[in-house]
Amino acid sequence: MARLLSLMLWLAVLMDSIIRMQSAQEKPLPDITDQSFIDRCVKAHNVHRSSVNPSASNMLYMTWDEALAKSARAWARNCKNDHNPLLQTPKKLHPTFTFVGENIWVGEPFSIFTVEDAVQKWFNEVDDYTYKTKQCKSVCGHYKQVVWAKSYKVGCAVQVCPNGIEDFSKNPKSAIFVCNYGDAGNVKGLHPYEQGEPCSGCGGESCENKLCRDPKREELKSYSWSPDWDPGAASSASCNSFCLAVVITRPLSLLLIFAGVYGLQLLYPNLFAYE
Repeated sequence: MARLLSLMLWLAVLMDSIIRMQSAQEKPLPDITDQSFIDRCVKAHNVHRSSVNPSASNMLYMTWDEALAKSARAWARNCKNDHNPLLQTPKKLHPTFTFVGENIWVGEPFSIFTVEDAVQKWFNEVDDYTYKTKQCKSVCGHYKQVVWAKSYKVGCAVQVCPNGIEDFSKNPKSAIFVCNYGDAGNVKGLHPYEQGEPCSGCGGESCENKLCRDPKREELKSYSWSPDWDPGAASSASCNSFCLAVVITRPLSLLLIFAGVYGLQLLYPNLFAYE
């Protein structure tokens, strides 16, 4: 009997450990509501926006936007190394911005991902861009969107793709990082920003680290909105396989623990006696 009770307790502990391991694997990367993730996304963009050369006279300080993050997450869930085809459809990616911009990073395994490295990779495209002539020797679109002066809102999401990423890798540990921007930038034929003394084109706004700041423009807004094309909307409303495992096995493990303790109490009445 004592051996059986010990086995029950051991099984309960083992089940709980397995669930904890599954939980860590289920969400290895931050969600769009993770404040540290949000802060890092905003900071990484503003650091590069304030360091452009030649300097910008009208570079706006960028802040987070939850609706842009929702649309970024929705597209990331598709696990495609390609831009969202709805970018050209008005009001499909945001309730107020008519059009939004988009940058995408993909990598494997997901453990190599950091916000800073992804945004740095986009910014590094500056090496192929000539400001004076607006000419690009290779790919420059990601760089131009990062430093697009009139883009003042950003929302990002990162997603692990268990079935791999289309047009990139079949590795089940691949990750995709998507950032959406408002207003949309990277307009063909235009400079990403106006050259000049930092903040001289701000129109009286305050200047911080060479970026134009305005409290009203930077307000964090909450939207009761989600993209109607989000492939994860239906599944997120229901309990997935991991969720079911937790719902079933957690109570079972607790039951085993209580049964084990109760059995030990019956076998050894003085085991839990305190004077």
